[in-house]
Amino acid sequence: MSPSTSAEATTRASVTTSNYFATAATATPSRPNFTYSLPDFVCFAHLHWDFVWQRPQHLLSRFAQYGRVFYVEEPFIHHDQTAESFAHMEVKERQHGLKVLVAHLPAGLTEEAADELQARLLTGFFAENSITKYVFWYYTPMALSKSRHFTPVLTVYDCMDELAAFKFAPPKLRQLEQELFRKADLVFTGGQSLYEAKSLQHDDAHAFPSSIDKEHFGQARTALPEPADQAAIPHPRVGFFGVVDERLDIGLLGELAHAHPEWQFVIIGPVVKIDPADLPYSANIHYLGGKEYKELPAYLCGWDVATLLFADNESTKFISPTKTPEYLAAGKPVVSTPIRDVVRPYGELNLVQIAATADEFGQAIAKALLQKHDTDWQTRTDAYLNTISWDLTWQQMLALMQQKLSRKPLA
Repeated sequence: MSPSTSAEATTRASVTTSNYFATAATATPSRPNFTYSLPDFVCFAHLHWDFVWQRPQHLLSRFAQYGRVFYVEEPFIHHDQTAESFAHMEVKERQHGLKVLVAHLPAGLTEEAADELQARLLTGFFAENSITKYVFWYYTPMALSKSRHFTPVLTVYDCMDELAAFKFAPPKLRQLEQELFRKADLVFTGGQSLYEAKSLQHDDAHAFPSSIDKEHFGQARTALPEPADQAAIPHPRVGFFGVVDERLDIGLLGELAHAHPEWQFVIIGPVVKIDPADLPYSANIHYLGGKEYKELPAYLCGWDVATLLFADNESTKFISPTKTPEYLAAGKPVVSTPIRDVVRPYGELNLVQIAATADEFGQAIAKALLQKHDTDWQTRTDAYLNTISWDLTWQQMLALMQQKLSRKPLA
C-alpha cells in the first residue's frame, strides 16, 4: 500500500501491510424480524475494509444485505505517475455485494488538489451508477474535504474513536469534526466515555459501545487445534491481541514478564507507530505478529488469561475495546488496566478484574488463573453477553435512522 495524502491514511497504510485480522469474518449477520428500506449507503472510512474486521465491517455487512453499500477508502498514491489524467476509481466487491471504492491518484498533488480530484472521481462514479438518493456514513471527518459538495438525504457520524488523540493525527482533524457535527443528523459513538464527550457537541448523539460476535469467539470454548506458532509455548499463557502501538503499555508488559518468569506472555498483532526496538524482549514474551480474524478463536482457546494492557494516555482516554467482550465470549478471565469503558460496566459488574500497577496486575493474573473454575463468574458473564450483539446494535441504529428519514421524505 502506497502512502496516502494524509497522516491518518499513512498510519493506516503501514498497518494494512501486516494483514492483521484481514477480512475473513465467518459469521453471517442474521436478518431482522422486520422489513425496511434505505437509500444507497455511502461510507467514508480511514481504515481499509480488508484490515481489521471490527465495527465498520460488522455494521456495514449487515446493511449490505438489504441495499447497495459503497465503502470509500482513502486514496492510493502512485509515485511513478504524475499526470492527473491517470486518476481513476477502483471498485472491489466484498461480502454481500458491498463495493469498496479506492481512488488511484498520481504523485505530486497538493492536499487540496488531491481532494478536488477525488471529489471529481466520486461525482463521476455516482453519475455512472445512478446514485441519486443516498445516506452518508462517516468514520473520519477528514473525508469531508472530498465529499462536502454532495447532498445526502441523511448524514451519520459513527465516531468509533477519538482520532484526534492518536499519534500522527492531522492538525485540522478537530476543525473538520466540528464541521461534521454541524452536518450530521445523527452521531453514534463507540463507547460511553466518547458519548459523554461528543453529546456535548451534538444534540442527537447516541452511545453504541463495542459489541460482540458471540458465535465466532465462542468457538474458543471448544477444543480447537493449536496454532503451530503457539503450540510449543508453555503454560500458563497470558495473552493480548490488538495493534501494538502507543496505546499498549509496553512498560507494564516488561515489568510483568520480569516479575513472573513462570508465565508466558503471548502478544498477537502488528507493531505500528512505535519502534519495535523499544518493545520489551525476554524469553517469556512471544510476539506472534498479525493473525486473521478467523484464526483468533484458536489462539484464544490456548490462553489461560486474556489481558487489556493499555497505557494511561490521551490515545486511550475514550477507547471502548471490542476485545473485552470478545475475550469473555471465548470464556477467558480478563485483567485490564483502568480504561473507563472497561471499568464501566465490566469492572463494576465484577466480570473483569481491574489493576493499575504492575504489582496489582500480577496479583490479578494469579487470581484469574483460578477463575476458570468459578461457575458463578461464568454464569454472570454469559448473562451479560446475552444482552449485547452486533445485530442488536445495528437494529437500534437502523431504527434511529428510519425515524430521521421519516421526517425528511425523499423527493
